[in-house]
Amino acid sequence: MDMHDDVDARRFHVHRSSLRGFDQAFVYEKAERGSGVALLCVHGWPESKRIFWKVIAPFAAAGFDVIVPDLRGFGDSGQPTDGFYDTSSHSKDMYSLVHDQLGYDKVVVLGGDLGGPVIQDMALRYPDFVDRMVLFNSPLPFDKERMAGIDGTRAPREAADYFLRQGIDADALASELSTPDERRRYIATFYGSRFWAHPGTFDQSAIDFHCEPFADATVLRASFGGYETVFHPSKSSEPTMMGHNASTPTLVLFG
Repeated sequence: MDMHDDVDARRFHVHRSSLRGFDQAFVYEKAERGSGVALLCVHGWPESKRIFWKVIAPFAAAGFDVIVPDLRGFGDSGQPTDGFYDTSSHSKDMYSLVHDQLGYDKVVVLGGDLGGPVIQDMALRYPDFVDRMVLFNSPLPFDKERMAGIDGTRAPREAADYFLRQGIDADALASELSTPDERRRYIATFYGSRFWAHPGTFDQSAIDFHCEPFADATVLRASFGGYETVFHPSKSSEPTMMGHNASTPTLVLFG
C-alpha cells in the first residue's frame, strides 16, 4: 500500500471512551488556533472514522475541534455489552462522547449514510445541544403528503439487494464471508463498482485502506446490526426519534 497521509492509519492519534459500557475509539483534533467549535463527523456503512481522513486537518485549520468516532462495533471501537446497534444507541453514544467525555455544550454535526439518521436523531433528542447539522447522501425524513408525485423516492434494485441480505440473513452472509480476504472483497465492491461509488473514485490504496477494518469477522457482523433493526424491532433498544424534521438549521447535500 502507498502510505501517503490519506491512507495512513497512524496519521491521527486514536483516543478512547468507555462511558457507554464499551470501548469507543475516536480521533480528536483541536482547532489550530484558539478555542474551536465542536464538529462531530459520523460515518456510515461500509465505513469507519477513516472516511474522514482527508478533511480532519482542513476542518481543524478552519477553526473546528474535530471529533471523529468509530460507531459501536465499527473500526477500532469495541462491541457493546447490550448488543444493540440501532440508531438510538448510536445517537446516545455520540452525545455521551461529545458532551460527557469532552465537555462541550454545543456541537455541529455532520453525517452521511447511516451517520445521517444518527445525527438527525441527535438533533431531535438533544435540540439544545445540536447547533447545526450537515446531511450528505443520507436518508431523510419521508413525508408522504409533501412528496406525493415525486418519482425516484425508492432505491433502485441494486441498492436493495445488500440491504435485504444484511437485514434479513445477516448470520448466513457473515458465515459465507469466512476469510479476511472474502470480507475485504465484499466491502471493496461498494467502493469500486456499486452505483454510488463511480469506478475510479477510490484508487486501490484507498479501497484497501477503507476495507481493512472489515476484514475482522466480528466487525463485519456487527456492522450488519443497523440493517437488522429495519426488519426486526427487537434489535432496537428503543424507537428512533426520526420521523419528522428537526428545527435545527440544516444543510443537505447529495452527489
